[in-house]
Amino acid sequence: MIAVIMAGGSGTRFWPLSREITPKQYLKLFSEETMIQKTVKRLYPMIGPENIYIVSTEAQRPLILDNIPNLPEENLIIEPVGRNTAPCIALSAAYLKRKYQGNETMFILPADHIIVEEDLFQESIETACQAAKEANLVTFGIRPDYPATGYGYIEAGKEVSRGLHRITNFKEKPDYNTAKKFLEAGHYYWNSGMFMWTIDTILEHYHNLAPEIYQFIQDIEDIWDEKGLEADISSKYIPMPKLPVDIAIMEKAKNRVVIPVDYHWSDVGSWRAVSELSEKDENGNAIKTPNISLNSEGNYIYTDKLVALIDTDNLIVVDTPDALLITKKESAEKVKDVVALLEKMGWKDYL
Repeated sequence: MIAVIMAGGSGTRFWPLSREITPKQYLKLFSEETMIQKTVKRLYPMIGPENIYIVSTEAQRPLILDNIPNLPEENLIIEPVGRNTAPCIALSAAYLKRKYQGNETMFILPADHIIVEEDLFQESIETACQAAKEANLVTFGIRPDYPATGYGYIEAGKEVSRGLHRITNFKEKPDYNTAKKFLEAGHYYWNSGMFMWTIDTILEHYHNLAPEIYQFIQDIEDIWDEKGLEADISSKYIPMPKLPVDIAIMEKAKNRVVIPVDYHWSDVGSWRAVSELSEKDENGNAIKTPNISLNSEGNYIYTDKLVALIDTDNLIVVDTPDALLITKKESAEKVKDVVALLEKMGWKDYL
C-alpha cells in the first residue's frame, strides 16, 4: 500500500497564524507536533516512510523535509501550481506507476485532518484495501453526529459486504433543514476527502471519465520520458481544469463504495473547529498560557502572554507578533475574507 498525502493547501481560514510561508498543515495547533507530522505518524503502523508520498508545491519543499526528515526526497511529488484534487491525484498516480506495479493500492488523504480513534482508522484502511483490490473506488464516510452544513455528504446504498456500501449519490453542502433530514435518515455520511484505489483503476477512470485531464497527464509523461521526473511540467499542468476528484471522477463512476466510519474525525476547517477540539478549563475556555478568568466562558485564546478575561464569552483571539485576530466564534469562517482584503489592499507583509 502507498499513501499519498495532499499538502498543497494555503490555510487562509487560519490567519494570522497561517501565512503563505507556513500554511495550516505546518502549524502546531493541538500539541508539539504539526498537523502533517500527526498525519504521517498515524500511517506508520501500516505504511513505512519509503511508501509515503507527499504532493505539494515547490515553495513547500523545505517545510515538508523539515517536518518529515525521514521522508525520501524522491517521495515528494511537486505540483507547479495548485489545481484542486483531480489534477493532483492524476499526477500522483502517473508518477507512482513509474515506481510500482499497477495493482498497488493508493491511499489518498489530506495533510491536515484530525483522527482521534486511530485503531478504528487502521481497521477501516484494511477494509478499504481489500475493496480497492477488487477494482472499486473507495471513500470513507464520516458518521454525522449533528446536522453539519459545512461538509458534502455521501448517500450510502446497499451493503455489499460487512462495513462496505455502494454509493448512491454525492450531495453538495446542504442547508440546515436538509442536513437535519440527512442526519435523521441515517444513511448519509460526511465526505472525508479520503480515498483508496489501485493505480491502474484510477488511471482507467481518468481515461474514461476525465479525458481532458488524462491527456494532459499523458503529455506530462512524455516530458518525463524525455527530460526526467524533475523536468518542468508547468506548460501541461497549469491549463488543467481546476476540479475536485469528487466531480471529475467519483460522481460519474459506477464501481464506487463507501466505508462508514466513526473515529472522531475533523477536517479542522476553522478557528472555531480548533476551539472545539482543544482542551478546556472548567469555564470552557481554551488557553494554554497562565490566565485569569472573571465571569468569562467559551473563549479560545492563542498567545504566549498572560491572559486576563473579564465578562467575555465565546471569543476567538489569535495573537501573533505582527497581527491580532479578534472574532466571535460564529464569525470565524470570515477570516478568509480578511485574507482576501489584505490581498486586495496589497498588504503582502501580513499574508
